[in-house]
Amino acid sequence: MSAIEFDVRYAARLAHIELTCAEEQKLSAQLANILGYVEKLKELEVSQVEPTAHAVPMVNVTRPDEVRPGLTNEEALRNAPARAGGLFLVPKIVE
Repeated sequence: MSAIEFDVRYAARLAHIELTCAEEQKLSAQLANILGYVEKLKELEVSQVEPTAHAVPMVNVTRPDEVRPGLTNEEALRNAPARAGGLFLVPKIVE
């Protein structure tokens, strides 16, 4: 899309933005510069460039999952203030 094809007034109406004539002219000039730069970038030869999601390689820094022994039921309930039937007892809260 060239700068001539871009309608600033239409885009402003879609965005529900009220622009003065001076603002429309200023934005048109700025968008023309931006779109001109995009056209310049299209001239680059990138067929041999591999697509990437990140500029630098991403590495998973977490440790691998390992099966380890957990707490027994008795160890888990050792410091519980109240327990019954192998479970924690908590006060009933009704609002």
